[in-house]
Amino acid sequence: MSDARDRLIEFIKEEAVFHGDFTLTSGKKASYYIDLRKVSLDHRVAPLIGQVMAELTAQVPDVDAVGGLTMGADPIASAVLHQSAVSGKGYDAFVVRKEPKDHGRGKQVEGPDVAGKRVVVLEDTSTTGGSPLKAIEALEKAGATVVGVAVVVDRSTGAQERIEAAGYPYFAAITLEDLGLTPQ
Repeated sequence: MSDARDRLIEFIKEEAVFHGDFTLTSGKKASYYIDLRKVSLDHRVAPLIGQVMAELTAQVPDVDAVGGLTMGADPIASAVLHQSAVSGKGYDAFVVRKEPKDHGRGKQVEGPDVAGKRVVVLEDTSTTGGSPLKAIEALEKAGATVVGVAVVVDRSTGAQERIEAAGYPYFAAITLEDLGLTPQ
């Protein structure tokens, strides 16, 4: 994983870290913003994300599917789905809507059925852990067994502690230190 991870870190540092005054999804203020969609939807970088996150997810035995709260987790899940197919793991992917649909089948979790499946919740960048925890709530209602949370970049601002306190293993591929940044 080292070469792919090192290349991914460089892409993130060069193309996805912005400096200024930002308000994060959590409401917290920050002097930098890590916009992983700038790279997770880039044809050069998505395969690296898929490789790094598939290897990170492989630490959890018997995973059936990966995904998370739309929109940050969507390209990550897609990249992992493709990489896992190439490597023979064969993870399915799913998308968790913020709220159940108010039409059609009224689903909150989209994709192959997750009932009875072991799933890992993915996130692009985690600050407080709120998005993965919201996804977990919907997945458990849908009958999935959540066996971990894996994030591409952990902002070192409490997400890991909050998710682990809720009883879920937490895995981060890249830390702020890897990106030459400090927690805020």
